[in-house]
Formats: sequence, C-alpha cells, structure tokens
Amino acid sequence: MTGPDVGYAVSDGVAAVTINRPEVHNAFREQTIRELIDAFDQADADPEAGVVVLTGAGAEAFSTGGDVRMEDAFDPAEGRRMARLLIRLAEAIRGTGKPVIAKIRGWCVGGGNELILLCDFAIAAESAVFAHTDSRLGNSPIWYGTQLLPRLVGDRRAKEILMLGRHYPAARAAEMGWINEAVPDDELDAAVDRWCRTLLDASPQALRLTKLSVDTTADLSLPSVRHGFETLSHIYGSAEFHEGTTAFLERRPPRFRRSNPRTGGTEMGR
Repeated sequence: MTGPDVGYAVSDGVAAVTINRPEVHNAFREQTIRELIDAFDQADADPEAGVVVLTGAGAEAFSTGGDVRMEDAFDPAEGRRMARLLIRLAEAIRGTGKPVIAKIRGWCVGGGNELILLCDFAIAAESAVFAHTDSRLGNSPIWYGTQLLPRLVGDRRAKEILMLGRHYPAARAAEMGWINEAVPDDELDAAVDRWCRTLLDASPQALRLTKLSVDTTADLSLPSVRHGFETLSHIYGSAEFHEGTTAFLERRPPRFRRSNPRTGGTEMGR
C-alpha cells in the first residue's frame, strides 16, 4: 500500500509514508501526489497510527519536487488542474491532527522542501542538502514555499533561499530554524524514532488541539496559495519557463537574458 509510487505501513503506532521513486530522486508526478493523498488519508483514519513519518526511498534524496518532464508539458489548464490536486495534498498533510515528521536524507529541493514545510517537524541526516531552484526554472515556489518558509527563517533569509538558488547543508538549515534537527547519517532512524516515542507518549487530543491552534494563522495563507497557482498557470508555455525546464533536462545553465541585437534588450526576462 498504497501503490508503486508511495509506500504505506504502520508499525508500533507510527505510519511510515515513503515516496518510492529513487530512480528520479523521488520527484513526484500526478500518480505520486494521488498516492500521497491516499496515504495521509489512511493515516488520519487509522486508529493504530499516532504519528506519521514522511520520507523518500534510498539515500540520494528525500525529494527533488515535481517531475520536470511533467511540468514542462503543462499549459494553463493543466497547471490549474494540478494546482487543485496539490492543494488537496497540502490539506491532507496539514489537516490530520496527528503529528507529521519529515525524515530527510540526501537532496531536499523545490517541491520536496515544500513537502517538509507542510509537516510539523523535520529531522535530517547531516549529509542532507536543501535548496530552492525555482528561479532557475522560470518557476515560483508558491505551493506554501513563499508562505511558510518566511515564518520559519524570516523574510530576508527566505528571499535569499527562494531567489538565489543556493545549496544549504542540514546543519545550516537547522541553525536557521528551517528544520528541527540535523543528526549524523547513521543516527537518523534512531533520532526520528525518539521523536515518535515522545509524541506517542503524549495525549492525542492535546497534540491535535495544539497543532490546530499553532497552525491557525498559517492556514490563512490558503488564499495566497490559490492566487499564486492562478498566476503561475499563466507562465506555463512562456519562453522563460520552457528555457528553465529545457536547460534542466539538458543539464546546462539556463539562458534567460540572451541579448537581442535588434532591440538592444533581451529575448526573455527584460
């Protein structure tokens, strides 16, 4: 359970939700998103599950976000349809009253980072690397990236992360408050288990009410997400967006500001 893209299993009160696409660094496609929704719905309804742990298969990546080949084919209508699906996933993660812990190994990039922002806690191996590369793809992280990251690290640091595309080691991410803890790689499983045991010893109704109360203000950002997706849908098919996705797939730097000799300006990104 639930399918080829996402695994779901419950043991000792912990529901493990695993993105199982290590061959593409656990990038998610539509099927992945639907299976994640199903997994979190199962965990929410499962009386045996008191804590949910979200992770990615293998040691290379937690997730590198949306599958770029999928996104490259988007047009505005498809973008809106996927936006509705992603909002459903966010509501499935944030809407469960059970604590959700992101367990992170390897790359945590773009939409993968937005996934961990939707979780209540984030614990990473020291070798994990965090980044937002949307500015290199002609894209914008409006699926709670622009809304939730500033609440954790502050506006200026969030703009640095989201706009410059730099890579950050786990220890630095923990120092900024981006994640809760960075631990030696071989201690990650044990560290997450300790967090799970502590949470499972607490009152479920107290955890549910506390989570709901803390999340109240952030939940008001949903209109910003909806507005962001509507705006974002209009860039699909744009020259800059396709330059970004094509450059990524061709493993080369994007050229957003190529000079136009006739006008003295640029073909993209004036």
